[in-house]
Amino acid sequence: MPLIGQRNQAVGALGEQTAAEYLVKQGYRILERNFRSRGGEVDIVAKDRQGCIAFVEVKTRRSLAYGLPQLAVTGRKQHQISKGALAWLSKNRLHGCSARFDVIAVLLQDGSEPTIEHIPNAFDLAY
Repeated sequence: MPLIGQRNQAVGALGEQTAAEYLVKQGYRILERNFRSRGGEVDIVAKDRQGCIAFVEVKTRRSLAYGLPQLAVTGRKQHQISKGALAWLSKNRLHGCSARFDVIAVLLQDGSEPTIEHIPNAFDLAY
């Protein structure tokens, strides 16, 4: 029997894969997944049809027992994502491009298709 942490990682990975597939179907191009830098991280970096870069945080749940997945994107988490996004932009020398922060909430309930809620411009750059 896998440990709870391993199960949570598997659920998170499945949610991220589901979110990436959803974005591609919506016409986005995935630029990078699971970008990590000092103090920051971004689940998915994608470019939309208009050329805007979306830094996407994916939150996945198997039930609503702990509330809506998107509510887990706290101020502290927004700060980490912001730091990761700035590092990604710097690494790729794309400081002047149009960018935003999105959240994708994925609900994976047994026996049914995943429920996906995409929230574009979910939050502003958190310093």
